[in-house]
Amino acid sequence: MASKRSGDQVIQTKMELTQEEEEILAGKQGETMQKVMESIVLYGEIFGARRLLPLNGPVHLVTSFGIPLLKPVFEMMDELVENGIQSKEEFTVDPRPLDYDNVKCNLLEKLVFKIMYGKQKEYEKQLQKVGLKNENAFTCTCYLPEVGNTPSLGDILAWAESSAVVYANSVLGARSNRNSGIIELCCGIVGKAPEFGLLTDEGRKAKWLVEVKTSKVPNAQVLGSAIGMKVVEDVPYITGLDKFLGVGFSIDTRDYLKDMGAASASNGAVGLYHVENITPEAIEQQRSLLVENYQKYTIDDQEVERIINSYPLMWKKKEAKPKVCFIGCPHLSLEQLASWSERISLALKKADREKVGLPTLLCAAPDVVNAFKGDKTRYSQLLATGARITSICALMYMNNPLCAKQPVITNSNKLRTYTTAKFLLDEELLAQIIN
Repeated sequence: MASKRSGDQVIQTKMELTQEEEEILAGKQGETMQKVMESIVLYGEIFGARRLLPLNGPVHLVTSFGIPLLKPVFEMMDELVENGIQSKEEFTVDPRPLDYDNVKCNLLEKLVFKIMYGKQKEYEKQLQKVGLKNENAFTCTCYLPEVGNTPSLGDILAWAESSAVVYANSVLGARSNRNSGIIELCCGIVGKAPEFGLLTDEGRKAKWLVEVKTSKVPNAQVLGSAIGMKVVEDVPYITGLDKFLGVGFSIDTRDYLKDMGAASASNGAVGLYHVENITPEAIEQQRSLLVENYQKYTIDDQEVERIINSYPLMWKKKEAKPKVCFIGCPHLSLEQLASWSERISLALKKADREKVGLPTLLCAAPDVVNAFKGDKTRYSQLLATGARITSICALMYMNNPLCAKQPVITNSNKLRTYTTAKFLLDEELLAQIIN
């Protein structure tokens, strides 16, 4: 048992701390580091953590937006900067909220955005001083090879971005809880994370057996949505996908699981899933990952249809014509960006049209966008369609109440869940884009 003095109050902790950790908690590395450690310890104790584990993987932050209401965050960042404190490892951070060059807004919308994200420039300067990887480090898909903030099997992380957490845990076999915002920065500074939940072997056991028994590969976004709504925050063990995706890892499988996981994390609170014969822990441990008395959920064609039909339409005018389309929440991979570019071009050619019928935004990480621009032929082909590439967070764009009033369409279940955007399957979306 350790204790620290905060003013005149002695705070007790049941956690088993190392001598170095106790010294930080006691203020021997300064008051600011003391506050950082105290935040981590108190956070861990809420969830019954017994100790802190050293981080050995990359750092990623969820808080990327300069909302003036986050004054305590900005004050904390100032204190870190003033004391020369940085994350032990350079970090990436979630996408920026604004890109007026590619995502057009009228004057009134810009005025609202100015109020909403008025501290954006100042906050980004703070991030840079505390350990931001580089100017391009704004994306929710930091693990993609072009970005390079990719954890390895077994790495201990402290992430908060839900779609990144579930991908790192499931597809890469790293270990991170779904942490609250800013806690991941505190953990990155100290280089430690509380041991509980998905950082433990027991916490990674599956409480659900999800059987995919569809006649064709289900849409990744819909499948993830169905799983998330059923298991909520539990860990599912998924069977039947290897029939469609094959065994082991491929680029196509990566992108499918990226989108499926994001939907499960937003439509529920899934932080980890196992896929039989595909994800690393499922390959190694197979069905021994299932707890005793696990629950079962079967997803067939009828269940997929039921899930799709359950999505509410939040538009004020139900029959309105779409005004904006967002593709890429979470951000598209390089392969997905190239694929959508090709699909849009071919669909326009087939319809004997030159340009898309509404503003169409393909969202991808800055480093992914730069890699795509390197293929000048394909990049020019996409621009010729009238579609645009951006690196913003579509969700943050939709947080503007004026933008939310627009009839927006998307193929992202995450964006549908958190905003008024209407979800469409890829082919339905493509038809709307070119008409």
